[in-house]
Amino acid sequence: MPPASSALAAFDLKSTTWTLTALRLHSADPAVLAQALDERFQDTPGLFDGDPVVLDLTSLRDADEPIDFAALLPLLRRYQMEPIAVQSGGPAQTAAALAAGLADAMEAAASKPAHAAPAQAAEPVAAHEVEVREVVREVEVLREVEVLREVPAAAVPTMVIDKPLRSGQRVYARGADLVVLAVVSFGAEVIADGNIHVYAPLRGRAIAGARGNTAARIFSTCLEPQLVSIAGIYRTTETELSADVLGKPAQVRLDGERILIEPLGQ
Repeated sequence: MPPASSALAAFDLKSTTWTLTALRLHSADPAVLAQALDERFQDTPGLFDGDPVVLDLTSLRDADEPIDFAALLPLLRRYQMEPIAVQSGGPAQTAAALAAGLADAMEAAASKPAHAAPAQAAEPVAAHEVEVREVVREVEVLREVEVLREVPAAAVPTMVIDKPLRSGQRVYARGADLVVLAVVSFGAEVIADGNIHVYAPLRGRAIAGARGNTAARIFSTCLEPQLVSIAGIYRTTETELSADVLGKPAQVRLDGERILIEPLGQ
């Protein structure tokens, strides 16, 4: 049996916080969901790109009919969502979700104290530490979007990215603006609690005001986005951009609850 010191050298345990996409379901009928998902995402099949999602059962908690997770999970995976947990379900719904291989997100969050001290201080491993950065993007089947409302974090320096972002890469500027000096490729994602500036082609997904800042904006010198979103209100490429902004310098901002995309300089 190897000594304890070799185990400490082989791995390290760290506490990390993941903020994940929440899919709030208003119907558990697979046929109804399939039709709604087809109507909403048939023109953007790669929108989620394998993103992990939590199934929010708030609207179904008191429903009499059981949820058929065996039919539901493959349906969501067709749209490249990867269901990993449920939240806000009733006891029977949560039990059925656990039996289907999902986790209980609410119990996991509630059972862990906010500032729990480790049982035993482990010697830190001298290796590269990776900070996990994600952002909430709540999507409801009935085409409503809920955004996590939080008081913005204390100001931090603007995050600057000077290398191209390839498909599958994701950058999150927590509590700050984000400046990107190279192309954001299709399938890449840039996220900021403040504004997003892309001084190059923006072809992926851009999510500004991620924590509810409705005054945030998105700027690009070449706007060709897969998706733009501000404070949870979004627009995808299924709605074509007008010729005066497509592939040109433009900004994205909110006017009430409506996304406006305008040429820069107006």
